[in-house]
Amino acid sequence: MNNNLKICFIGSGAIATAMGNVIAQKGKYEVFLLSVEQDVVDSISNDHINRKYFPNIELEPSLKATFDKSILKDSDIIFIGIPSSIAVSYMCENEQYIGEDALIVNLAKGFGDGQKTIPQALSKFIPNPIFSMKGPSFAREIISNMPTAFTLASKKDKYFNLFETVFKKTTIHLDFSTDVVGVELASILKNIYAIIVGIVDAHFDSPNLRSLILTKAINEMRFIISKFGGEENTMFNYCGIGDFTLTALNDLSRNRTLGLLIGKGFFTDYISEKVVLEGKIAVNVFVEEIAKKRGIKTKNLMLKELYKVFNDEKYDINNFVSNITKI
Repeated sequence: MNNNLKICFIGSGAIATAMGNVIAQKGKYEVFLLSVEQDVVDSISNDHINRKYFPNIELEPSLKATFDKSILKDSDIIFIGIPSSIAVSYMCENEQYIGEDALIVNLAKGFGDGQKTIPQALSKFIPNPIFSMKGPSFAREIISNMPTAFTLASKKDKYFNLFETVFKKTTIHLDFSTDVVGVELASILKNIYAIIVGIVDAHFDSPNLRSLILTKAINEMRFIISKFGGEENTMFNYCGIGDFTLTALNDLSRNRTLGLLIGKGFFTDYISEKVVLEGKIAVNVFVEEIAKKRGIKTKNLMLKELYKVFNDEKYDINNFVSNITKI
């Protein structure tokens, strides 16, 4: 693969725009955002501003936005920057546009097809090398050029040097792993446990209790990852403790905010239906489908207590903290 890379982000939302802009700042590669939003394409093309997501930030003039899916055909690296709920279906519907030598990088956090991670689902119909890229990464920080870390995972380390070169001298820092399953699961599990931390913090502003729950959460995540064939040590990569603590302890996090709403008694079905809540979806999939299928006992996991919160109409949220501290 030559140095004149063409890089395409599927999506023109916050994370795709932020990361695309960081790479475009190098002035070394062609960088495109493949969008379905007319107003976003127009504002980036005409004014170098993504008014929908970052209205006050001027983007690199070399960062381009387009509707034309044929841009995928000669893209060397394709980043999937759309929600996990539509990532697999989008790639399936448009696989004819994917060049045979393209590297596919999944940025989406969540299950891709029932019980499968997105890379697992994609590998069923796409022969290209597939990577997972996850880390503690609020898009508004990336677009502001704050140093940000990701774990890049692939079953083989063949292309790790290439990605190191792509992000060299940018504000994005990488560590690497061959544990794709562990990296994907860490990015899903952290949403679940961020909800739990949010509920705890809604009831008690206690550093002692918070640290207790954080420790229990990290150990549960390690346990679950290992049960799924991942490596416990993956929790010590950026995608593990780093991404979990970002999501669990910052109020910019939707899943922590969901936990706070639940803990304060403000969570309703209306909110649930209107907001994409990765953690709520994930906890139901884990308990109802995956754990049952694999024979993993969830009785003594905080995850199971959260499952009761979502599925038992008579659950008393006032007992949540005492219940999980007894586990």
